[in-house]
Amino acid sequence: MVTSVLVTGGSGVLGGALVARFAAAGLEVSSVDLRPPANPVPGVRYETADIRDRAAVRRAMAGVRTAVHCAAALPSYPAADIRSIIVDGTGTVLGAAREAGLSRVVHISSTAVYGLPDTVPTTEEYPHRPVDAYTAAKAEAERVVDRFRADGLPVPVLRPKTFVGPGRMGLFAMLFEWADEGRHFPVLGRGDVRIQMCAMDDLVDAVSTVLTADEAVANDTYNIAAERFGTIREDFQAVLDAAGHGRRVVSVPARPAVALLGLLRRTGASPVYDRLLHKLLADSYVSIEKAKRRLGFAPRYSNRDALLRTYAWWRENRDAAVAPASAGRTSNRPWRQGALSAAKVFF
Repeated sequence: MVTSVLVTGGSGVLGGALVARFAAAGLEVSSVDLRPPANPVPGVRYETADIRDRAAVRRAMAGVRTAVHCAAALPSYPAADIRSIIVDGTGTVLGAAREAGLSRVVHISSTAVYGLPDTVPTTEEYPHRPVDAYTAAKAEAERVVDRFRADGLPVPVLRPKTFVGPGRMGLFAMLFEWADEGRHFPVLGRGDVRIQMCAMDDLVDAVSTVLTADEAVANDTYNIAAERFGTIREDFQAVLDAAGHGRRVVSVPARPAVALLGLLRRTGASPVYDRLLHKLLADSYVSIEKAKRRLGFAPRYSNRDALLRTYAWWRENRDAAVAPASAGRTSNRPWRQGALSAAKVFF
């Protein structure tokens, strides 16, 4: 029975949701994050520190028996920081967990380890094919996990698709802002590709499951994502419809748009990174059959559900959600749109 847990990245969107869920369930909860929490949960012990600081991580682990490792870098970070935080940070957390005698550490990875897979639905057996610094670091972190597993530390690995839920901003804030202002919203090409997402509550459910499941089942690797999802045009249109201005998702020529956005990214005028652009040009979805079969995973929310719930949260909290914007440094702040903001006049 799990009675205590440490959450790394506990001040972030996913980490904060896990901290709140565990505290509500009566667990003894600790958190370690580089930033203090915006809304501390009563009774939770917070450690403000870098996850690469082994001594600080050990302090945060004092008195707990399990951990969930959420802390990570975003694709917008400099390449050296991405590798240091994701790879070295994972090694530090798992090393400290082994020293502290923790019984289990859940590692939050990503379907990004597949790169830009040419097979859908993509299963957990698909090879790691990194295409940038972020995907390479996520794949290398899983190799760190493999070494600790081989040494006897149970480390369940969850690979979620891009998760969406209250508090999650980043580039989703652009969709919400344009919808709220009564603008059309552009998609590359026809917008008929199917891009699977993951409701944050479903991911939290999956974490809770592997934290308590029998070790033989939990100590494995699982894709976690929505079971129901439409095309990107259909899912984004649901947000525009909810805004109530009668606006539509509109197509823009894919090749010129990708070339322009790539140029803007290289000059720092746009936050849209290359892998995201290419992911939006083809179907991108994974198989969750393994998680359904072995964990009993049953996602409650579709892409559309997750987007609409997050948009409703954004409308109620828009002042806090809109400012101050970051340059993509955290997922709970909207990214600066840069040159994309000027493009609003055309929509």
